[in-house]
Amino acid sequence: MKLDVALRNYDLSAIPEQAWQAEGSGYDCLWTSETQHDPFLPLAVAANATTTIKLGTSIAVAFARSPMTIAQTAWDLQKASKGRFILGLGSQVRAHIQRRFSVKFESPGPKLREVVLALRTIWDCWQNGTALKFEGKFYNFGLMTPFFNPGPIEYPKIPIYIAGVNEYMCRMAGEVCDGLHVHPFHTTKYLREFVHPAVQDGMKGAGRSREDFAYATACFVVVGETEQERSQNAEAVRQQIAFYASTRTYAPVLAAHGWESLSPELHQRSLDGDWKGMARLIPDEMLDEVAVCGTYENIGKKLREKYTGLLDRISLYQPYPVEVDDHQLTRLAAEFRN
Repeated sequence: MKLDVALRNYDLSAIPEQAWQAEGSGYDCLWTSETQHDPFLPLAVAANATTTIKLGTSIAVAFARSPMTIAQTAWDLQKASKGRFILGLGSQVRAHIQRRFSVKFESPGPKLREVVLALRTIWDCWQNGTALKFEGKFYNFGLMTPFFNPGPIEYPKIPIYIAGVNEYMCRMAGEVCDGLHVHPFHTTKYLREFVHPAVQDGMKGAGRSREDFAYATACFVVVGETEQERSQNAEAVRQQIAFYASTRTYAPVLAAHGWESLSPELHQRSLDGDWKGMARLIPDEMLDEVAVCGTYENIGKKLREKYTGLLDRISLYQPYPVEVDDHQLTRLAAEFRN
């Protein structure tokens, strides 16, 4: 199991130092996300500041872009990083696709599957000179002249991970992808009884093996050097759990534990803007199942104990202000490996 790290400061001038520190501290991959900033630009900077750490998106919103533009960006990042790039894609939910990106929302699972297949077709055209011909329900690509063809690169195999929560996405990841970004709102029971069987079903149908696939996630953690600090940070995690549990998208996680009755009231309180009231509805049992609590000295060991055999890549998800120095990051990575 690999320990990864999420980029914290998206100021492009701060990227080289962050990437260098993550690599020097022993982390395996530096992940960016698409929330307030573009997920690709920081990795272009990081690629030239590092030599060994992997660089990936967790995630970039697939439907906000044409597969052709995704293919170009990924191709350039793979070349710049000398084969260290991991392309992580997600569908996002209807409201964001329609109202934040102003894009038509349609059949997200099948459409994302086409994005993955189209990317591989485009890359094959560039690498091997094959005719570009992709015909799908949502995308069609049939034009690639030499003027627009970037040509082959040294490391043409770009791993594609997708984000998935429901059965279709998990099965599809196992069928056509190299990995699955498991949502931070998860439990070991949900992973063991829901995610793994669906992914394995997809792999079996495609004739693939477990060695061809990686499970990655950012894990909710409550980290603090004192009991008071951990208690304060736990409330922030509880708030974030309440936010996720209030939407139907994450129903499979709730269903795995019989927590479905919480969702309607959480949803109503979210509509009312009662965020503190939502957090109070999250029982300690759910917090304990979803999050791992500890100090920087022991959180790595606790994560390994909880997720060995279930995940291949983990990073820390801390929805609260974090002040951590290089020594703590290095100590955490070293302790995790031991």
